[in-house]
Amino acid sequence: MKFINDEHRDYGKNTQEEKVTVNNPIELFEKWFQQAKGSNLLDYNAFVLSTVSKEGQPSSRVLLLKSYNENGFVFFTNYESRKGQELSENPKASMLFFWPQLEKQIRVQGTTEKISPEESYEYFKTRPYTSKVGAWASKQSEPLSSRFHLLREVAVIMMKNPNEVPLPPFWGGYRLIPDEIEFWQGRPSRLHDRFQYQKDTNGWQIKRLYP
Repeated sequence: MKFINDEHRDYGKNTQEEKVTVNNPIELFEKWFQQAKGSNLLDYNAFVLSTVSKEGQPSSRVLLLKSYNENGFVFFTNYESRKGQELSENPKASMLFFWPQLEKQIRVQGTTEKISPEESYEYFKTRPYTSKVGAWASKQSEPLSSRFHLLREVAVIMMKNPNEVPLPPFWGGYRLIPDEIEFWQGRPSRLHDRFQYQKDTNGWQIKRLYP
């Protein structure tokens, strides 16, 4: 067996002391998220979404977070894609944000739900014209015979919709409603800080975890 030599890089750029941990995880998420945004990180709003099929097979992919508030975290996709099919079978999912330059990680798990078509359209109309066309052209996750076939589909849709592109009925947003959020901060000697927020009938409960 060959081991990957990571030179045992140590962590220690920041600390997350228990005494300054806020009671509401959304407030702490906002603080870390804005720090990532302000650090000029590439794709600072990227996260890994993990879903599980009805057979119990997990799958993961990178998406972009488009909004968040006390109600949850919103992302957009093709409802007929693999992720959409798995979320219809099992609405439980998890999100993972990782900013290596900041030595920070956030894990979010909970239940997903579709947002309203009106909410989806409000976001859809802010997308570039070509992105709107692409949403119609891509039968996401289905086999594609050639790139030429995809480009031909794009051309057809552009001819049909030279100006305004309507919202596809198979495309829109999901909101992940969290019931657990964990914050990880790298620390020296692998003695990292981990704070877990779990939601119950009394609100958010906080505990520190072993690294």
